[in-house]
Amino acid sequence: MTLGDSIRRGALWLFVGNTGSQVLTFAFGIVLARLLAPEDFGMLVTIQVFTGLAGFVAGGGMGQGLVRAPEVTQGHIDVVFTLQLAIGCAIYALFYAAAPWFAQWYDMPLYASLLRVSALTFVIRPFVNLPGSILHRDMRFKAQTVVRIATLLVSSAVSIGMAWHGYGVWSLILGGLTGSLCSMALLMHFTRWRPALSLDVARARGVARYGMLVSLNDIVAYLRNQGTNFVLGKTLGPAAVGLFNKGDSLARMPQALVTASVYQVLFRALAQEQDNLDKSRYLFFRSLSLVAVYVTPFYVGAFWLADSLVTVLYGVKWAEAAAPLAMIAIAGPFLTVANLSGAVLAARNWLERELVVQAVLLVMILLATLTALPYGLPGVSIAVLLVSIYNALHMYVLASRCLKASWGALFAALQPAVVLNAILIGMLTAVQHFTGEIAQKSQVIYLMLTATVGGLVYGLCFLYLPIDALRTEQLRWKARLRLARKPSTT
Repeated sequence: MTLGDSIRRGALWLFVGNTGSQVLTFAFGIVLARLLAPEDFGMLVTIQVFTGLAGFVAGGGMGQGLVRAPEVTQGHIDVVFTLQLAIGCAIYALFYAAAPWFAQWYDMPLYASLLRVSALTFVIRPFVNLPGSILHRDMRFKAQTVVRIATLLVSSAVSIGMAWHGYGVWSLILGGLTGSLCSMALLMHFTRWRPALSLDVARARGVARYGMLVSLNDIVAYLRNQGTNFVLGKTLGPAAVGLFNKGDSLARMPQALVTASVYQVLFRALAQEQDNLDKSRYLFFRSLSLVAVYVTPFYVGAFWLADSLVTVLYGVKWAEAAAPLAMIAIAGPFLTVANLSGAVLAARNWLERELVVQAVLLVMILLATLTALPYGLPGVSIAVLLVSIYNALHMYVLASRCLKASWGALFAALQPAVVLNAILIGMLTAVQHFTGEIAQKSQVIYLMLTATVGGLVYGLCFLYLPIDALRTEQLRWKARLRLARKPSTT
């Protein structure tokens, strides 16, 4: 199997895992919401605000360092496990000691026990991270997907069972803990890895330094992503936060399902070929071109149908979420460029430069949000769009320097997506012109009609337009469709 086939197959399995977990999480979430009270979820979220931030420190980014390293021995794996176990135990001890103060701060004694039990995941995490990194390094994404889905099924089953028997918030805490144990057992089974300790400091130095940079980038990115929520919560109130996040999460769904999957596979492939500049350039621009072709129509559709999507999916009371959805959908293609450029920087150890970008973006998003507040959610959404555009441009500048690539190469990679989506926009304009009365009578019918026509037109153009850059992909899909239509013989 060629490296290109490995990337395609790996991205497919990660997409299946992401999609499956999203669907299952949504379905199980509905069941748990009917069995539990809102305050049960509120207590869990309150704890996760603090454990989530500590999670970036617990991993230390060293697992990603193992994935990136040109050569890895058992000694490297052992020393990383030892460091992660020590960090995890230290974090657990800190949370255990701080639990009474945490409970006192929120004036709820139960928080002390909840935090101490929830924090046990930091002790389990090294037994999950190491075999997970081994699978990632070996590009065994099918096994990762199996573990992810199985873990979700087990943890959700435990949570639902306990919630049914009246255990309240403990059903969420213990369900998550059970999921961690299940993930550990499955990952150790697939990799045949067994834990061992090592204090070889010389071996650990390089991986630890890279891991520290990964963690710093993750922490600053986490704070940046929470910056708008923090400002909105302090100024416009929780309702504005809910509306903004509903539109934001819907707009970013293509990135979560497709682009993030490709990032993981591309990162490993680039790390494997980091000494081959020509191959690295090809992998980056080819991945960028295909991802843009596959995800950009969803961003176009989200922008065009924002009002209908929000009201049909969530109801009229969520109508104001359409503005964030539309603006962040415009930012979607820029998010793709920034995300895959980040894979280049991570694979080629340019994380110091990315950390500067993340810090600048943190300041920019806070200032932009504060400046846009007088214009409400539409103004804040535009501010987020402008920051996203800057992010993409800055990240690509770094990636192009790293790969010694040009702006022309970027435009050439995006050209197929630009052509196909220009046709899509023209078609949507025509559909809107001829279906105006339908939209006024039924948003559901208008949404379904527009999505169906748009999907068919885009699919046919993708398959049959003479675009040289897509010729291989067109032949592959035509072969699959012919195989799907071929009657079975016995």
